[in-house]
Amino acid sequence: MEPIRSFIAIELPDELKQLLRRLQTELKSGQHPSVKWVDPSGIHLTLKFMGTIGGHQVGDITRVIQESTEGFSPFHLEVSEIGVFPNLKRARVVWVGLGGEVDRLGQLQRRLESGLTPLGFTAESRAFKPHLTLARVRDRASPAEQSSLGQLIADTGLTLSYAFRADSISLMKSTLTREGAIYHQIDSVRL
Repeated sequence: MEPIRSFIAIELPDELKQLLRRLQTELKSGQHPSVKWVDPSGIHLTLKFMGTIGGHQVGDITRVIQESTEGFSPFHLEVSEIGVFPNLKRARVVWVGLGGEVDRLGQLQRRLESGLTPLGFTAESRAFKPHLTLARVRDRASPAEQSSLGQLIADTGLTLSYAFRADSISLMKSTLTREGAIYHQIDSVRL
């Protein structure tokens, strides 16, 4: 079986994806040519990026997802704020943050990390910060453009309000194309 570029995620409701599309449209008016906007149809909440796996690993990864979700009932998350990584002066990623039952989300993410470690996946060294990526800034962006984008986000004043129910965890395949990544669900485990 061919190698698969994969990650574990919570998929989003279509209504939320439409809200994110409208938000992107408002932000695009800022004229930042080095910003690559994520196609809203593919926005998801990544819990663990695993990189390239072999097809033979899919069953073991799905088993870890099942074991990690044991005793977990669906929980509520809500879109809260808009921001950038790493900071407003050097904007590299534009994101929407999440609120709601993020403590349960964090617990689930830690269970996945520890369950995947015996399979050879290195645990993330950075603390988990749940977010939805709206855009990435290309390497060619000047410091002035990064700062300008950060200022646009700081000045936006947009208030987002959308709550949704996380009721399944998906193992996803990511295929990179010239137009951007295309995502397909490999498997899903219901909470």
